[in-house]
Amino acid sequence: MKKVLGFLFIGSIFSLVACNSGNSSQDSVDSAKSMNDSAMSNSTFDSTKDSSKISKTIDTLSKSDASWAVEVANAGMTEVELSKVAKDKATNPRLKSFADMMVTDHTKAGDQLKQIAATKSITLPANLSDDSQKKLDALSKKTGKDFDKEYTDDMLEGHRKAVDKFKDGSKNLNDADLKNFATQTLPTLQMHQDSIKVIAGKK
Repeated sequence: MKKVLGFLFIGSIFSLVACNSGNSSQDSVDSAKSMNDSAMSNSTFDSTKDSSKISKTIDTLSKSDASWAVEVANAGMTEVELSKVAKDKATNPRLKSFADMMVTDHTKAGDQLKQIAATKSITLPANLSDDSQKKLDALSKKTGKDFDKEYTDDMLEGHRKAVDKFKDGSKNLNDADLKNFATQTLPTLQMHQDSIKVIAGKK
């Protein structure tokens, strides 16, 4: 009887651990932001030990800069993944060409951002955020004209937000490298926005 109870007790422990590990799953964007906040807080604490040595991170990189990089990385990955689906499923040839451009341009921008982030010790999300994944799943279920409309609407909304984000970044980011990235990438995003507006008949 004691052995049976012992096995039941051990089994319940494993069940609790499994449940807790499942509940602790965090959105990839939130997780990256938390890691950056923690790292920068530790950097700030360490730098106060010697007032003659001012941390480069504190000088040039704020938490808002790191947060901007995380959000932009997720947005770029989202554009790429949605467009990969559109390259196969879009029925409008112009949308297929647009999607191909999205994959090429946003992959290039994403790689540039990763290089900058690596030099700044910024953690970027490895996977799509929960909201972006839901958007991808919803689009993947569409077909025909319904797919074309959904993808077009996603691109219109995504590029409206992206242009605003990069305009703000080009003016207000503290880090020179991130600010330069925002400034140099903005014209490409504006071109994307103009293109999808024309396809959607909104320009």
